[in-house]
Amino acid sequence: MEIDKAIRESEDRRLKTKYNNAIYVIKRALALYSIEEVAFSFNGGKDSTVLLHLLRAGYFLHREELSCSNGVLTDFPIRTIYFESTSAFPEINTFTYDTAKTYGLQMDIIRTDFKSGLEALLKAKPIRAIFLGVRIGDPTAVGQEQFSPSSPGWPPFMRVNPILDWSYRDVWAFLLTCKVQYCSLYDQGYTSIGSIYDTVPNSLLSISNTSSKEKFKPAYLLTDGRLERAGRVKKVSTLDGTRFPAVNNGLDNLDSCRNRMCTASVVGVGDEILFGTVEDQLGPSLCRKLHSIGWLTSQTAVVRNDVDSVAEEVERCKSTTDMVFLYGGVGPLHSDVTLAGVAKAFGVRLAPDEEFEEFLRCLIGDHCTGDRNEMAQLPEGITELLHHEKLSVPLIKCQNVIILSATNPTELDKQWDCLIELTGSDGCFVTTEPFSSKRLTTNLTDVETAQPLSKLCSEFPDLYIGCFRKSRQGPLIISFEGKDPARIEAAVEALCKKFHPGAFSEVKN
Repeated sequence: MEIDKAIRESEDRRLKTKYNNAIYVIKRALALYSIEEVAFSFNGGKDSTVLLHLLRAGYFLHREELSCSNGVLTDFPIRTIYFESTSAFPEINTFTYDTAKTYGLQMDIIRTDFKSGLEALLKAKPIRAIFLGVRIGDPTAVGQEQFSPSSPGWPPFMRVNPILDWSYRDVWAFLLTCKVQYCSLYDQGYTSIGSIYDTVPNSLLSISNTSSKEKFKPAYLLTDGRLERAGRVKKVSTLDGTRFPAVNNGLDNLDSCRNRMCTASVVGVGDEILFGTVEDQLGPSLCRKLHSIGWLTSQTAVVRNDVDSVAEEVERCKSTTDMVFLYGGVGPLHSDVTLAGVAKAFGVRLAPDEEFEEFLRCLIGDHCTGDRNEMAQLPEGITELLHHEKLSVPLIKCQNVIILSATNPTELDKQWDCLIELTGSDGCFVTTEPFSSKRLTTNLTDVETAQPLSKLCSEFPDLYIGCFRKSRQGPLIISFEGKDPARIEAAVEALCKKFHPGAFSEVKN
């Protein structure tokens, strides 16, 4: 069988692993369901083209194991579903029908909408499982496994996803290694194909030239697979027709963020901190760093090395503060559950990230593989990698959650400086107006100061007025924190007027 032979002769170990895993899923499905009970959804795109040839190879190997193959695949009996749309590219339709003729596909062509067409087909045919070319990163992939029942409200069938963990790079490695035909649009700069109304060539593949017609490199030359969907046009309009960007991952615009109080949560993960085995140095250091750039740390916590504990704390914090900073529990050990907890908090799953895996491979060598390395699993669909030349591995950002891998203050200093440099100018994490502060000390008792201080807090609600003693017999220290120095001076003056002259003295920093 030519597909299996091409992969076996390839020197691409990663591709071989992905191929073997996909074939296993296909053979497992063919063992669970009869050939009449399975179908294949084909749309002419690169992913379904890969799946077509994997199914051909998987069916051949399945028959070979049953001793009913003579080494040549002469027919492909798996029913093929094609949803023909008036908004599809003509090249997609042409490629689909040419492919069907070349490989003898039994086509069921549906011209209604996807759901009603599928309902009618499943009523007419005994189909129980459908092979899909869904990959992690696709909008429909969230929450799916290699075998996933159809969603509530849809006709019942098993979704079989043999290439769920394949990356953009894996898809093109397969197509080029096996030398199979694919839709011609991919050679014209299209990297992800939808309808004629929402798809354009990927601008990252544009070739500079003097001619009036823009030209593009082929899709397989796109170096960053995360930008596969950059050619999908998103149009979001207001009622008055004004268009705005479809996605805003920041907090607000830069100016409004600088002029308001930004809040953060700091969450440590580690049984060793809770047991008192080690002293937590990173949490207090993060609080000081946030304070130095004008952010208010509204809450801190340390949770156990437990997925549910992390998930509950992150879910609570991400909805009540602007940013959440996590440290601890990042790595390949059984106790490193931070990423899994973040994924659960956002209701997504962990998925392989090819780019992150490459960084890890450079860092730890051949011990890092796509199959075994848990560190290469990141929350799917919400993760952004923040690259900096001073960092061997990028920082991880999941919407408004920053995950730090630092294990000591020196590493934290380095990651913090890089984070400020990377995110400070794009509105996602900005330096706000710094805090001003002043401290007074007094020998007055708590009873004498309690009521006047309570009234002072009501008069200056925009300030943080706190009291503490370094020892029970020591003087009372009153601190004033705020963004407006004039307000702090006014509060200090108001407090001093409530007592006799000389009751307070200023603490010099």
